[in-house]
Amino acid sequence: MMEEKEISQAVIGRLPRYLRYLGDLKDEGMERVSSQELSERMKVTASQIRQDLNNFGGFGQQGYGYNVEYLYREISRILGLDRTHRFIIIGAGNLGQALGGYLNFERRGFLFSGIFDKNPELTGKEVRGIRVQPMEEMEQFIRDNDVDIAVLAIPKASAVEVAEHLVQNGIKAIWNFAHVDLNVPEGIQVENVHLSDSLMKLSYNINRYLQENRKSAEL
Repeated sequence: MMEEKEISQAVIGRLPRYLRYLGDLKDEGMERVSSQELSERMKVTASQIRQDLNNFGGFGQQGYGYNVEYLYREISRILGLDRTHRFIIIGAGNLGQALGGYLNFERRGFLFSGIFDKNPELTGKEVRGIRVQPMEEMEQFIRDNDVDIAVLAIPKASAVEVAEHLVQNGIKAIWNFAHVDLNVPEGIQVENVHLSDSLMKLSYNINRYLQENRKSAEL
């Protein structure tokens, strides 16, 4: 059972990675794994793994390790993947279409249910069999289809206004690809994805690596 205490976002952020590696172990037919074996695969310390999992009750047995199937199932439950989430995409441009075509969402219980855009030239176009609808139809669609997640793949100029409409019509969570901070009511979950930030971090690491190599060569 998950303990009644605040879990840090850093720990939550590592859970999907644990799930991926446990999925690989399941596919390989492994029934149990020690924190040390998991550590070697994931390149994090065994103590970090034990500490993370102890936030939720542990799941392991000394001298035995972790049951792979059980741990995979429990982390899925903690992440809320034991239920189905319906999501819509706002913005049917290149990014919106790419997200709509990503099949792994369904494998995790996220059902792509609708896609909307204000551009009339995109209305009627299909993304993996789902027709692009005009924005005017969005509110009724959310109410009729029990949608709880919206993906914002639109320019930041309209993102704040659209987010307000989404919340007013029952959306509980927003996956935000627009480069703007959203001011939403307490209880509405927002996950911001800044693709350029990730690229700049990569750039920093490249530069640091090159600088270290140059210093080593000068010695």
